[in-house]
Amino acid sequence: MTVPDAHTPSLDLGLIGNCGTSALIDRRGAVVWSCLPDFDGDPVFHHLLDGDRDVGFYDTLPVDGIAHCEQEYIPNSAILRTRLYDSRGDGFQITDFMPRFSQFGRRFRPMVMIRQIEPVAGQPRIRIRLRPSFDHGATAPPISHGSNHIRYGASPLSLRLTTNAPLPYILEERAFLLCEPLTLHLGPDETLNGAPDTIGRAYFERTLEYWRVWVRSLAIPFEWQESVIRSAITLKLCSFEATGAIVAAMTSSIPEAPMSGRNWDYRYCWLRDAFFVIEALNRVCAHQTMEDFLVYLDNIVAAAPEGRLQPVYGITLETRLDERTVDAMPGYRGMGPVRVGNAAYAQSQNDVYGAVIAAATQAFFDQRLLRSVGVEAFRRLEPLGEAAFSLYATPDAGMWELRGRANVHTSSSVMCWAACDRLARIATHLRLGDRAAHWRERADRVHAVISERAWNAKRGSFVATFDGDTLDANLLLLEQLGFLDGDDPRFAATVAAVERELKRGPYIFRYVTADDFGTPRTAFTVCTFWYINALAVLGRHAEACELLCTMLERRNHLGLLSEDIDPDTHALWGNFPQTYSHVGIINCAMRLSRDWEDIR
Repeated sequence: MTVPDAHTPSLDLGLIGNCGTSALIDRRGAVVWSCLPDFDGDPVFHHLLDGDRDVGFYDTLPVDGIAHCEQEYIPNSAILRTRLYDSRGDGFQITDFMPRFSQFGRRFRPMVMIRQIEPVAGQPRIRIRLRPSFDHGATAPPISHGSNHIRYGASPLSLRLTTNAPLPYILEERAFLLCEPLTLHLGPDETLNGAPDTIGRAYFERTLEYWRVWVRSLAIPFEWQESVIRSAITLKLCSFEATGAIVAAMTSSIPEAPMSGRNWDYRYCWLRDAFFVIEALNRVCAHQTMEDFLVYLDNIVAAAPEGRLQPVYGITLETRLDERTVDAMPGYRGMGPVRVGNAAYAQSQNDVYGAVIAAATQAFFDQRLLRSVGVEAFRRLEPLGEAAFSLYATPDAGMWELRGRANVHTSSSVMCWAACDRLARIATHLRLGDRAAHWRERADRVHAVISERAWNAKRGSFVATFDGDTLDANLLLLEQLGFLDGDDPRFAATVAAVERELKRGPYIFRYVTADDFGTPRTAFTVCTFWYINALAVLGRHAEACELLCTMLERRNHLGLLSEDIDPDTHALWGNFPQTYSHVGIINCAMRLSRDWEDIR
C-alpha cells in the first residue's frame, strides 16, 4: 500500500466505533477524527480538518519512517488492524477498536478506544504521540499524570490514557524499542480496574465475538457478500444506540468538491433518509437497529407541534442545530469553512412527512418487531399526513436543501403523496375503513396533480419542478416509492432523460443546473445507486450489475464510501462514511444478486 502523506488528509479512512462513539483512522494508523462524548460532540481528534498543524491526532509510528503499510478489518467485525514497516523491514501491528458486548443484561459500549501494539517483524523502534485538543481545535489541554496513567484536559471533559507502555516515553514522545505487546486504553478520566493488557485482551475477544455473532444474523445476498456485510456494519456504527438515531455521516465540513464551499456538518439525523435506511436495514435483517430507529422517529412524531416536522434533528432529538463556522481549523486540505451545526433544520422541506410515514409503515406490518404499534400510533401519524396534503403543491427547499430559492419540487410532492398513500394502506390493515377511504382519496388527488404538473410533454419525461423543464436524479425513485409501476412507459422515458442529461461517465449527478454555489462538479454517490435500481426495474440487469461492480471499485481500501465522487479522477469527496451511500450498496446488491439456489 502506498505510504500516505501525514500532512495531506484523505478519505482513505477506517471507521471504528461502538454505537455510542466512534473514530476515523487513516492508513498510517493515526486517529484523525473523533468527537466526544458523542458523534456530534467536540472533535478532540480533528487532524482530518487541521492537517497543517501537528495537533488533534493520536498515532504510533516507526521512528525511521514508514516504508510500507497494510490495513484491513478483521473479517466480519469493526476491529481495524494496521501494520507499519520501516526501511529495514522491522514492523509492528496496531489493533484499534471500541468495546461493544453484552454485560449485566445490557449493552456495554463505553467511551473507550483501545489500541493494541505488537511487534510482527524484527525489532521495531516506535514513537507514540497523543495530541488531543478541545473547543474545536482552539484549546490545548493541560496534561498531568499518575503512576500508570496520563490525564489530558480538565472538567467537564478530560481523557485518561491507561497503559502498560512506559509513561515517560509517551509524555516526551520518546522513541523506544517495541519488545513486547502494549495496550493503551483511552477514555473518560476513570480508574481502570485491572491490568491494561488483561482487560484489553478480554475486551477484544468479547467485542470480536459480538460483531461476528451480529453479522451471522444478517440476511445477505449470494453475490457481493463482503460489500453488503461491510456496509451493514457501517450503518450499525452510524447508529446512536442510546436514542436510535442514525447520522448521515461521522464528519463535518468535508467539501463536496475542491474549493466549492459546499462544506456541511452531517453528524445529525436527516428525515429524508429515513425510508431508504429502514428499507436497507430490513433487507439485511438488522432488526434491532431498525426498530431502534423507528422508535427514534416515533419520538420525533410525538413531539412534533401540530404535526409539523423539520428536515433534520440532533441525535438526542435536539431541534435547534444553529450553524456557525469554526476559525481554529482551516478545513480539509485547507478548504474551509469548517461548520458546526446545520441551518437546514430551519428550512421547509415538504418531503419529510412522506419519508417519516413511509418509514413508520414498517412497524405496522412487521410481526418480528418487539414493540407493537396500532391505532394509537396511526393517530399520531395522521397530523403528518394532513401537513403533507396541505403542502404538496407549495414551494420548499427540496431534498437538496437549496438555500437561495424555493420551488414546488416534484420529489417533495411525491413524498407527500407517499404520506397519504401509506396512511391509506395502514388504515386498511387496521380495518379503519373510513380513514382508509379518506387517505386513499387524498392520495389519488395528489397523484393526479403531480401527473399533470410534473410531467413535461415536450420533453417526454417527469421534471424536477412543477411546470418546469429541468431534471433531477430523484426522479429515478418514482418506481421505488410506488408512484409509478415499473412497466409504466413514463418511468422508462424519465430514466432515459436522466441518462441523457445527468450521466457523466458511469455516474449520475443529482442535477446539473447552477445552484447557490454554482454548477455541481461531483456526483452525489447515492444517485448512481438509484440509477442502478432503475436499470434493474427496466430489465437491464447486466448493465445494472456492471455498474454496481464499478461503484464497489470506487470504495476506499477498506470498503467505505463518502458522499460524492469526482467523475474525472474518481476521488472521494464529501462527508464520510456516508450512510446514504452504504444504503445504496445494500439495496442494489440485495436486488441484483443471484439467488442462493443458484449455487446448486
